Amino acid sequence: MDFSLTKEQRMLLDSIRMLGKRENLKELAAEVDRTGEFPRSLIAKYAEMGLLGMVLPSAYGGQDMDSLTAVLAIEELAKFSPVIASPVFESNVGPVRVISMFGTEAQKQAVLPGVCQGKLSVSVAMTEPNAGSDLTSLTTELVDKGEYYLLNGQKTFISGGGEASHYLVYSRFEGVQGYKGIGAVLVLKGVNGFGFGKQEQFMGLRGMPSCDLIFNDVKVPKSDVVIEQGKFKNLMLTFDIERCGNAAMCLGVAGSAFEEARHYASERKAFGRAICEFQAIQFLLADMAMQLDAARLLVYRAASGAGQGLPSVYEASMAKCHANEMVKEVTDKAMQVFGGYGYSNEYPLERLLRDGRAWGVAGGTLQMLKVTLASMIFGRRFDQRKG
Repeated sequence: MDFSLTKEQRMLLDSIRMLGKRENLKELAAEVDRTGEFPRSLIAKYAEMGLLGMVLPSAYGGQDMDSLTAVLAIEELAKFSPVIASPVFESNVGPVRVISMFGTEAQKQAVLPGVCQGKLSVSVAMTEPNAGSDLTSLTTELVDKGEYYLLNGQKTFISGGGEASHYLVYSRFEGVQGYKGIGAVLVLKGVNGFGFGKQEQFMGLRGMPSCDLIFNDVKVPKSDVVIEQGKFKNLMLTFDIERCGNAAMCLGVAGSAFEEARHYASERKAFGRAICEFQAIQFLLADMAMQLDAARLLVYRAASGAGQGLPSVYEASMAKCHANEMVKEVTDKAMQVFGGYGYSNEYPLERLLRDGRAWGVAGGTLQMLKVTLASMIFGRRFDQRKG
């Protein structure tokens, strides 16, 4: 399997690096972490560069690029910060892909061009206070009222909450139990009955909005149903694309930690010589490089499959799981290279370590991904309700 970058992909990454220097994204990432304020001016620059909606059809303003190219862009931007990369993530591997692949023509026309222009954004609303890993237990409900549905329920830990213009809400159609009753509707910010909870304060990813969504008798026109009941499989297939993006965030954070540690080890002196001369430091950097490259190969493999349609559930789950574990280990080893300085907020390591830990919770926990992998290894499903 050949992962050599094309000329166009190399040019894209060069342009992102130039943007990073021109906009001082490294310094900006530290500022965003301190203030918790996302620099919205970046979105217009991303749109101008064609980074928003790269994978979306050109008929709606996209670039018709493959998923691997989007993953490469997300990884490169995440080297500065996952928060800096988040608009590119959401516009390429997020719920817009569900709309692009399964939405009606009217839904595509209403949302996709605005996403590519940086004027609109879409957040996915899955997790509930009592339904996370067990998504089939969600209770946010759609009640058929003839010409429309009434939506009631609550979502929690929703990235983009309060900021996104549209929300793809995973919901249960009234009276249909299990996964067969789950579909998705598109809800516009500002409609009657739709409110937000307080913004969450997290350990990392500061500047990435997240809050509860509260639905109280929200009228949802039937034309805003994106995924009908019984089509739950379509939601999860496209979610595997998002898992590739999640893993790309891990690659970016770990890649940044590795480069910071490599540079520091070349400059820092102890006992009269650079610490990279010591075998203990060499082992740390070698381990980091191996872990990072192994994760990168798994992620690129999964994303390449997505370029041919949809990623393999097995490959996407394995890539995300390995990348989620890798980023924690690599950032931890990088902090060891830095010693006491790594624990100081004068250096980027403590931020990278905090930001890296989020991805093993988002988009499916490590434990649930391993259950998925085990079910494929044994060729049968394992019902967690049976203990």
